[in-house]
Amino acid sequence: MVRMGPDVPLLNEYKQEFFWKRFPQTVLGGPRFKLGYCAPPYVYVNQAVLFLTPWLFGGVGTLLCQLQLLQELYAAVFSGMLMFAAAAGVQALALHAARRSGTVVERLGAPNNLVDEEEVEFTQCISPETVRFIAPGKRFGLNVVLHTVLAGVLCGFGTWFSHAVPELQLASQTLHVVFVFLPLLWALGVLPPLDALLLWGMEQVLVFGLGGSPMSNNIRLLFMCAVSFGVALCNYFIPSSLGVVLFSTSAGFLLSLDLSQVGALCRRQRTSFRDRRVHSGGSPSFPLTSFGWSLGCRELLLFSSLLAAATAEAGLLHHFVGSAQSQVLVTGPQGPVSYLLIILFSLCWALREIQGAYVVAGMFLNPLYPKGMSNVQSFKQKSRGLHVAAAIRRVLLYLVSPFAMVAFLSMDESLRLLHSVTVSVGLTRAFRVVWQSSEDALLQMVVVILVQLAAGSKILPGWDALGTGVQLLLVGLLMDRLVQFVAKLKFTLTVLVTSWTEKKQRRQSAGTLLALNASLWPLVLAVVTLSALLSAPLLPLFTLPIFLVGFPRPQRSWPGPVGTACPCPDSVFYQQMSGSLASALTTAFASGSLGSVAPGSHFLGRFQDRMVWIMVLERGYGYCTVNIKGLELQETSCHTVEARRVDEVFEAAFERPERLGFTQGFNLHWGNALTPCAALAVRVYSDARNVLSGIIDSHDNLRKLQEDFMKALTWLLLRHCVQRQKGLLWSSEVGSTIGGVKSQSSQLAQTTCNPLSEAVVVESNMSSLRFRQDSSSLTSFGDWSDEDDLFGPQPARRTVALVTAEAQRGQAALQTGASLPGSVEMDSLFENMALSALQPLQPLGLSIGMPAVDRGRNPEVLRETPHLNFSCPQSEAFNLPPVWRTAPLLPSRLLSLRPLFPEEWFRFSLGRFGLAAQGEPLEDMTKALKEDEVLKELHVKVALSCLISVGAESAFTSPSYIYRLYCGDVPWTEGLDWLSSSKDLYQLTLQAFRFSFKLLFDQASLGPMESPEELFSTLEEYERDWYIGLVTERGWHDSVLQEKPFLFSLGHDLTMGTYTGRVLSLQEQLVQVGRLNGEGVRGQWANLSWELLYATNDDEERYSIQAHPFMLRNLTVQAADPPLGYPIYSSAPLHFPCL
Repeated sequence: MVRMGPDVPLLNEYKQEFFWKRFPQTVLGGPRFKLGYCAPPYVYVNQAVLFLTPWLFGGVGTLLCQLQLLQELYAAVFSGMLMFAAAAGVQALALHAARRSGTVVERLGAPNNLVDEEEVEFTQCISPETVRFIAPGKRFGLNVVLHTVLAGVLCGFGTWFSHAVPELQLASQTLHVVFVFLPLLWALGVLPPLDALLLWGMEQVLVFGLGGSPMSNNIRLLFMCAVSFGVALCNYFIPSSLGVVLFSTSAGFLLSLDLSQVGALCRRQRTSFRDRRVHSGGSPSFPLTSFGWSLGCRELLLFSSLLAAATAEAGLLHHFVGSAQSQVLVTGPQGPVSYLLIILFSLCWALREIQGAYVVAGMFLNPLYPKGMSNVQSFKQKSRGLHVAAAIRRVLLYLVSPFAMVAFLSMDESLRLLHSVTVSVGLTRAFRVVWQSSEDALLQMVVVILVQLAAGSKILPGWDALGTGVQLLLVGLLMDRLVQFVAKLKFTLTVLVTSWTEKKQRRQSAGTLLALNASLWPLVLAVVTLSALLSAPLLPLFTLPIFLVGFPRPQRSWPGPVGTACPCPDSVFYQQMSGSLASALTTAFASGSLGSVAPGSHFLGRFQDRMVWIMVLERGYGYCTVNIKGLELQETSCHTVEARRVDEVFEAAFERPERLGFTQGFNLHWGNALTPCAALAVRVYSDARNVLSGIIDSHDNLRKLQEDFMKALTWLLLRHCVQRQKGLLWSSEVGSTIGGVKSQSSQLAQTTCNPLSEAVVVESNMSSLRFRQDSSSLTSFGDWSDEDDLFGPQPARRTVALVTAEAQRGQAALQTGASLPGSVEMDSLFENMALSALQPLQPLGLSIGMPAVDRGRNPEVLRETPHLNFSCPQSEAFNLPPVWRTAPLLPSRLLSLRPLFPEEWFRFSLGRFGLAAQGEPLEDMTKALKEDEVLKELHVKVALSCLISVGAESAFTSPSYIYRLYCGDVPWTEGLDWLSSSKDLYQLTLQAFRFSFKLLFDQASLGPMESPEELFSTLEEYERDWYIGLVTERGWHDSVLQEKPFLFSLGHDLTMGTYTGRVLSLQEQLVQVGRLNGEGVRGQWANLSWELLYATNDDEERYSIQAHPFMLRNLTVQAADPPLGYPIYSSAPLHFPCL
């Protein structure tokens, strides 16, 4: 965002003309009287006639009725028939015009999607162009029939309704006023689309009528509504009250569980033992065998025991105690249970309050919450007391409270009133919500009990006649609407106050709007109340203090499937941490540290430069379903402003002094949309970046680099032999450390990172696939690159290695195997893109002008003997492939570089690897290996040949050359063709250079290596725990998902002209999580939907996307589902336990 402040236009000039042209068309329902270009008068006349046709035919019927020629009903039918005939005629005319112009369209090609905005050449009054402009035809025949019939029915109904009987006179007058405003309400986005209205209605019935929860997708919603309605229907027809109690208890418990785990259990039973071993590899973020993550034997045993105990309790209490009813609650059998429920609610509420950073609705700091966030271990130690309280709360809320509530319901006297719709629905909901949402059910039941206790022995005629089930239903609905009203009112006050107090939000119209809201405060309060009653979002138009009631929609707010995102290279960090974050959320939700968690709740997590958006989709007994989104890491100016405010809010909550006064204990950010809740321990990558000035350009370090390169290469050659001896393929081993070869991590990455459900794995794989397809060109690379080229895109250079690769296209192995030097495709995330095209480096080593080498006629070129005579039999294990010995280099050249080979290091490494290869610590064998001169000369020749082939025979003098060589952009040398012909040897050489540079980096920071043992163990650590490569490589992506402990990358900052080192360290860190005002999020998303879909305002610098430190407007827009929002990561619905 470049342009910020209150002067940013709500609609740009080029959008204002379009908006004022389309808005009257939307209000009027189709007529376009403002075209933006000259049109014949008959175009406007025809539109006016078509628009007034229903009024004309309705007037004819009304006139015939007034003249008493036809009765009211027949007049309505006559008007409907006239309208039906007119609509059929218009549709037939449109179809005829479409057929006449069909040939022209076929000749011109596919129709333009923007044809509505193009000028139309009108020739005649009823020409095909005119007809198509005034009455566009329908695409499907069913729509033609449906719209024609609907036009006749509505016209007839309107005529009949205008002559309503006296009993409907008031309704007629009211609806006449409503109908006048319907076009305006539709244009303002208040009237819901049909699909949103149906889904919202089903969700409201399921939650408040049947005791369920909002669902994570539409299929689950339809299925759960059907099953829950069937349960209520069965309760209505069951003749026995005992049968109703038993059936309601068991059905309510089963429907409150996560039924999706049943399908996962069936699939898991078909999985082989080998597949289970593969899925459990790597470093999972949480133990796969932990309780509740999957439906296993322990879970089945627990749920079966709970079901049997609840059913037995309900049946026994109803049979033996339920018959002895009393009108007075205190003296009846429900009295002791009522007092027990009040005590349980008080304890659960108090234990939940002390779990978070703030108490009393986020107004005051919690003195019991740990102070200071120095490290994870100290934070856990300080939280032990809270963990004990959380464990007590779990037992009380999830085990004791449901059984107490079942006991209260089983002894209720309303069970005597069977075969009543209200009683059946109320009892079905009551027995279901006990398990579905135990905390809410406990509160609702306590409210009902307090009303009965307040009434005492008095009878409340209207209230007592409802029955306990209906009373609980009404209390739940009322409390939900009350909570929504308070949240919407807080959001309203935030928008009103900050529109004046925040200077960057104060527009010229701010004073006028505030005055209007103050003078019309009853109307504003009515709008807030209506939106709360309808459970619809409160829509601030353009995020200004102009409030409308958005159309009702489900809690998910978006119609598409959960899990769509706009992936980029940074998405992998959110994908990696999602599993560990879900594990941390499991404990947080169960302990209550995040407050009362209900579907529709929104949370924001912050760690370093990462922003995590968490949305709760559904909640049941022992499980919760959430969607985790990751926001962009490359912060814009607006993003930075809001991120800074988020950090300030979290610092005020978690980094506070030991002793607090009243002013320090009060939440100074209470008006903010974000309320800090808790800090969660999550396994994430800590990102550290260092400028390498003084390291990469130091002459002493550069001279040491050549020596370290030879040692690393020698070590890797010996290690390769050991791996081959043990039967481990090189292509599957090196790939996890260097990005040039495809590795097993690409197969295990999704399973290791997100083993929550197969849906998550599929979504992640598809997202990665789409990302690789969209990012396989230089053009797409420019969309996500950190480094902008001030001089425009540079064409990809055609290096000698590219020419060599093109010459070897006939070799299938090279086409599908590792990358060749110079091209550096590296099997990266961005395939078909050379790294040399990323920065405008100096063209080094081009083949033009290089001397030619005659390989066939030079007698000094070394000829390789087919067989080597080793003095030690065990030396054969360290023999190198014959093709590696055939470098086209002069022996004299190799002999001159002979002193560069580290013989002492070779013997030391050979002794260590000899023990690993043979498995027996035999001193004679080790000594024989070290004295085998043939073996040593073999490794000397291969190592020096690789040194020459990468142009490193002389000491490194240029940081730019080091960077190019690290990136794999090897300049042309005499042995490059030979090296490129062997993929494994090239990958070993490149890996050795990267290891040597990492050694340079570590020794410059920590000091030199003091012994060969230290160097050997360091190289082992690099190979085992490190990924050393480039951020753009596929291996980097896989290593993050595989949770490699450390990653290192070398980068070049073109703007600063410096080289940077980036180190990622996997460790357990504290992620600070806060609760967002859910109604504020829904309101801003509703405005986003209206602004982009109704006003077509897609300007990236529009006012409603600018930074707002209180509303977090920019972050909220980012977190919306694409295409309106742009989160870089969005998980599939994650189901995890909460017991």
